[in-house]
Amino acid sequence: MSKKKLLVGTLLGLWLLTGVVSAGDSTTLVQSDAAKAAVQAPPPKVDSGDTAWVLMSAALVMLMTPGLAFFYGGLVRRKNMLSILMQCFIALAVISLQWVLIGYSLSFSPGNGFIGGLKWFALKGVGLDPYPAYAATIPHQAFMIFQAMFAVITPALIIGAFAERMKFSAFLIFTVLWATFVYDPLAHMVWGVGGWLRDLGTLDFAGGTVVHINAGIAALVTAIVIGKRKGYCKNPTPPHNLPFSVIGAALLWFGWFGFNAGSALAANGLAVNAFVVTNTATAAAALSWALLDWIFNGNPTILGTISGAVAGLVAITPAAGYVGIGGAIAIGLMVSVFCFIAVGFIKHKFGYDDSLDAFGVHGVGGMWGALATGLFATKLINPAGADGLFFGNPKQFLIQLAAVAFTAVYTFIATLIIYKVVDVFVGVRVVDEEEAMGLDLTQHNERAYTMLE
Repeated sequence: MSKKKLLVGTLLGLWLLTGVVSAGDSTTLVQSDAAKAAVQAPPPKVDSGDTAWVLMSAALVMLMTPGLAFFYGGLVRRKNMLSILMQCFIALAVISLQWVLIGYSLSFSPGNGFIGGLKWFALKGVGLDPYPAYAATIPHQAFMIFQAMFAVITPALIIGAFAERMKFSAFLIFTVLWATFVYDPLAHMVWGVGGWLRDLGTLDFAGGTVVHINAGIAALVTAIVIGKRKGYCKNPTPPHNLPFSVIGAALLWFGWFGFNAGSALAANGLAVNAFVVTNTATAAAALSWALLDWIFNGNPTILGTISGAVAGLVAITPAAGYVGIGGAIAIGLMVSVFCFIAVGFIKHKFGYDDSLDAFGVHGVGGMWGALATGLFATKLINPAGADGLFFGNPKQFLIQLAAVAFTAVYTFIATLIIYKVVDVFVGVRVVDEEEAMGLDLTQHNERAYTMLE
């Protein structure tokens, strides 16, 4: 059986599992009626308040990438600090260009169920009037630039898995290919008009599948295939600057309000709910991890607390527009348990070197968040969403489970192929001597610190 036939068969099976196929004809009629009504309706008007909020949210999400750089940079050894900053910062530059040229079009322009087309290549046709299929009260370009910041930070998250051992040239090529062939198709499937996971009924308010499961699985793949750092498990590699990591975590928490509340795409009550539950889940997760550290390791640590905060931010992301305070607290408390086990036990059990626990926090946290959305979602919060299992709709949990499974499989296979291709042409890993000297000097000829202790 060919890979294409296998993929089609798998997707058909998922549709049958959730009962969506039976609703296909009526959905088509509704879409047809809606399209006719849209033609007859007056053109939408730009709302200045909504536009201001979305632009501010885009700026907040942009700040998350430098925040991630400090969070990750403080956790590596001092000889690799600048390499982390450089990788995060260059991702902002490279993906911003990729996005306006082809990324946005592949993700959101009309296409098929799996990927958009090139109708909006170089933002052709993406103007200053609203595009109601995505956001009816803000300019189309405002929606585009907000989504651009999601596209930037997602491949940057993967850096935590291969920190301290990837060539900069390989990183550049890998990042562009991964964004084009992994992030963009998955964004279209989940958020794009006509995307099959969207039509399946998947709930992902701000990126549980598209961003966090996607990046987390890619992190696991790269950590496995690139191999362990030299001396891993033999020589301790404690964080070289925890205050930097705390600053980075604080910037992530701050920027995440744009990430989640901005995904309402309007300055309205849904944005307020997303803002409140984001803060609540994050607080619960930070406290939960600190307590787990205290119980199992003897002391509450700042590293554990900020790790818990990030895990909470990850887990609430897909649910922020669908759950209330009770669901947010449950999501935050439990995500630290799952991620604590992944980071403290599973990683060591299987022996892979996920340097900064990108899979343990983003992959595992994203999976829990996506599944928890299928448990705690309620139409009382968002009538345009769906009720979850705990509100009488077990089907939604099955849909979320199918979306998690598909995302994991697709990202695993695609990331592995991209990695192998890059390795063949330029080689991915630095040589032993360069790794020992550190990437700051060998890749960038710079030092983060010039004073000797």
